Amino acid sequence: MRIAVLLRDHCQPKKCNAECRNYCPKVRTGVEAVVMDEAGKPIISEELCAGCGICINKCPFEAIKIIGLPAEIEDELMHQYGQNSFRIYRLPVPKTGLVTGILGPNGIGKTTSIGLLSGKEVPNFGRYDNPPSKEEVLDRLSGTELGDYLVKVYAGQVRTALKPQYVDRLPAAVKGVPRDLLGRVAERMSVDQAAELLDLKEVIDRPLDRLSGGELQRVAIAATLMKDADVYFFDEPSSYLDIYQRIRMARLIQELAKEKQVVVIEHDLAILDFMADNAYLVYGSEGAYGVFAQPRQVRTAINTYLDGYMREENIRFRDTTIRFESHPPRDTVEMVTLMEFGDLECNYKQFRLKVEGGAIKIGESVGVVGPNAIGKTTFVKMLAGVQEPTGGKLDKNATVSYKPQYITPDFDGSVAELFMATAYEFFRSGFFESEIAHPLALRRLYEKKVMNLSGGELQRVAIALCLSKEADIYLLDEPSAYLDSNQRMEAAKTIRRVMEKKGRSALIVDHDIYFLDMVSDSMMVFSGTPGVEGHAGGPYEMRKGMNMFLEDIDVTFRRDNDTNRPRINKPGSRLDREQKEKGEYYYS
Repeated sequence: MRIAVLLRDHCQPKKCNAECRNYCPKVRTGVEAVVMDEAGKPIISEELCAGCGICINKCPFEAIKIIGLPAEIEDELMHQYGQNSFRIYRLPVPKTGLVTGILGPNGIGKTTSIGLLSGKEVPNFGRYDNPPSKEEVLDRLSGTELGDYLVKVYAGQVRTALKPQYVDRLPAAVKGVPRDLLGRVAERMSVDQAAELLDLKEVIDRPLDRLSGGELQRVAIAATLMKDADVYFFDEPSSYLDIYQRIRMARLIQELAKEKQVVVIEHDLAILDFMADNAYLVYGSEGAYGVFAQPRQVRTAINTYLDGYMREENIRFRDTTIRFESHPPRDTVEMVTLMEFGDLECNYKQFRLKVEGGAIKIGESVGVVGPNAIGKTTFVKMLAGVQEPTGGKLDKNATVSYKPQYITPDFDGSVAELFMATAYEFFRSGFFESEIAHPLALRRLYEKKVMNLSGGELQRVAIALCLSKEADIYLLDEPSAYLDSNQRMEAAKTIRRVMEKKGRSALIVDHDIYFLDMVSDSMMVFSGTPGVEGHAGGPYEMRKGMNMFLEDIDVTFRRDNDTNRPRINKPGSRLDREQKEKGEYYYS
C-alpha cells in the first residue's frame, strides 16, 4: 500500500521546534525522512516515511495526516498542489440531459473539480513541479469518458458557465446594479425574463453592495442561466435561499438540464435529492485529499452518504451512520412551561410583524420555518432581548443564550482562548469535549485565530459557544449556514443531544428540512409578504406545523424506506396527489 503524507496549513514549526522531526524513527537512524525547508517548515518524504504514526500523535496541532491509499486509486491521482499538500483523485463527468450532483464535505475538492472540468486548471497527475501539457493530459486520459470530454474543452468546443460558491464577494468584484450585470450576459433570455424567474424585480436597480445574501445568490443564478453555454456548473446554489426559493431554483436547473449538461454541488440533501438525477460521492479528509467515487443514482448516493459505507468499494468513510427518526408522540406527562409570550408586534418603517401568543416548554426544541424577510430573525431578537416589541408582553424571566444569524468575529485571539475567556469551566469539562467539541470537530481549530476562520469554521465555533453558556433557552438563528451536509447532521444531533441531557429548551431558525427534522419537537410557522408584513403562529405539534408550511409551498414529503429521511415527492406523482388529497404534506 502506498503512503501519502499531508501537512496541513496550520502546521506551526516555530511553536513546536519541529518536534515531528525529532520523533521520526527514520531520522533517529540517520535517514532523513523529515527535513526542513528554507522557511523552517517540515517536508516529509513520502518515499521514506514508514507510516508509523508517531509524529501524528505527537503533533500538538493535529497538522499531519498520513493516508494509506487503496491500491485501486493510487494510480488515479488527478491533481496535487504541492509536496505534502492537498490532492484529488478521479473527476466527475457531466452528462447531457441529466443533473449531476456532487456530494461531500467541505475542503475535499468539489470546487477544485469544477475548475479542472471547466478548463481553468489543468490536471497535473501529481507532477506539481513539472506540470504536463494539455496534450499530455489528453494522451494519458485517451479512451476514457473524461478524456473525450476534456478534448472538447481544450479545443474550445465547449462553453462553460459557472455560478461561484461565494456570492457574498460579488459586490467587491462587480460594481453597479443587477440590471447592468445581467445585461452583459443576456444570451438565452432577457433581463426582464430573468428577473421574473428569480423574483428580482424589486432589486434589479438596487446597488449590488446593498443586496442581501439571498438576493445576491439569485442574481448569480440568473446570470449563470442567462449565458448560452454547453456545460453549467452551480456551486452551492441553495446557500442564503429560503425553502421557497430553493424549490424554484431546483426546478429551473431541472429545466435547463433537459438540453444542457449541468453539474451541481449541493449540501441541502432534500434539494439535491429533488433536483439531481445521479450524484458523485466525494470522500477523504478536509484539506488533505478527496476521492470521487463512481456515480450513483441520487437516492442511492444520499443513502450511502448517510450510511457512511460504500459496499461496492468496501470503503467506510465515516465512523457512524446518520439516522432519521419519525417523531413519535411526546410523553403524556404534562410538560412544564418555560416561557410564555402574548400577541406581539414589531413595526418598522416598511415592515410589520405580528406574532400570535404561545409558549415554549422546558426540554422542547422548536423549529422555525418561513420565507426570508418575513420576521423570523426579528422574533428571535425579541426573545433574546436585543429587540423590544412594539406591542405585547414577553416573559423575560428565562435566561437566554443567543447565536445570531450573521456572525462577525471580533475576538483578537485563538479559538481556545475565546472559549477559555467565555466559558472556562465548561470548556475544560468532559461533557464539552464529548458532546460538543468532538462532534463539531473543534480540536483542529483551537490554535487558529478567530479572525482567520472560514465561514463553516466560524459557524461551528458560534454554535459551540452558544451551547457552552448556562441558559434556560438557546436561540440559534440559521446554524446550518456554511456547513456541509455531514456537519449539518452532526450539528443538529449535537444541539438536540445537549438539550436532552441538560434538560433545556431551544428555538432554531433554519431553511434545511433535514436539519429541522432532526432537531425539532415542534414548529413555529411564519407566513405573509416578504419585506412587507409577517405573521407567526405556534409552536405547533411537529406534524401540524410542517403540514401548514409545506401546503403553503405546495410540496409533499415522504419517508425513505431505507433511511427514514424526508424526501420531496415529484410534483404530480401518485404519492404527491394522494398526500395532497389527504392533507398530509409532511409524510404519510
